[in-house]
Amino acid sequence: MAKETEPIRAAGVVVFHPEMDPDQHFLAVHRPSRKDWSLPKGKVDAGETLPCAAVRECDEETGFQVSLSTRLPSLHYTADGQNKVVDYWIGRVRGDEGFAPDEEVDEIRWVPVSGAEDFLTYPDDAALVKHAITAPPTTPLIILRHAKAMKRADFDGDDDADRPLSGRGRGEAKRLTDVLDAYGIERVYSSPFKRCLSTVNRYAKSIGVDVQLEAAISESGHAFDPSVTEKRVTELLVDPAPMVVCTHRPVLPTVLSALAAGLNLTPEDTHADPLWDTRLAPGGMVIIHREWTPDGPRAYAVEQHQLPRS
Repeated sequence: MAKETEPIRAAGVVVFHPEMDPDQHFLAVHRPSRKDWSLPKGKVDAGETLPCAAVRECDEETGFQVSLSTRLPSLHYTADGQNKVVDYWIGRVRGDEGFAPDEEVDEIRWVPVSGAEDFLTYPDDAALVKHAITAPPTTPLIILRHAKAMKRADFDGDDDADRPLSGRGRGEAKRLTDVLDAYGIERVYSSPFKRCLSTVNRYAKSIGVDVQLEAAISESGHAFDPSVTEKRVTELLVDPAPMVVCTHRPVLPTVLSALAAGLNLTPEDTHADPLWDTRLAPGGMVIIHREWTPDGPRAYAVEQHQLPRS
């Protein structure tokens, strides 16, 4: 029996016009090779994460720089005899370099949402736009496991808190800068252990903020009193700023269970859900898109990403 080939992975965005109007407009692109109108999207490059691919493709095809908001349903279809999966997000405009037509996209247009079904070539694209326009505003909370650290057996220092990233880990930290930027992260929290701080420090410098050190989410702080970890994570959950919290593998179960409780999710809601799996590889993350209700934050969408090996 022939082995089923992996689907082609791609990523894209539904971008709404930054000026809200009674009939909200979304961004569509025309591809001359296929003679179609569709949403900004494209294939993932080798070693690239899906979120970064979505942001990059929008920039390349339209000239608009976006940050990713709510995760949307993926589209599955067959193109040229190959299975394809396209992951989508809502993209919020944060810059415009100007459109430059080329052989891939020769025209872009802002289209009223009410006209999506008549304008877009593919019904699934129109349905995605209709879904996106009903999504509430959300802000991301990223729980990040630090990048690959030097092995404990190879570290000859006196304090494990000083154990640094490995060479691979330093490369992962560089790549994580683009991932965090894709979500427009504004606040950076980290365990004070060197391997966590080094994972997010480059990104913090790139946006001109200080890393806020949190002893409660360090390995030693968690080992001393997990209830303090839970309390601090619950406090961060209700801060609406787009944020990243960098911690350690042994601390992840407590962090994610505290978040689930703060979001009024039961263990049955999360234990069988792979998106809440705490077994993150170095540089892996869980992203919670928080909707704000009168009763507090709600998890409107959740996603998980592991860094691909470059």
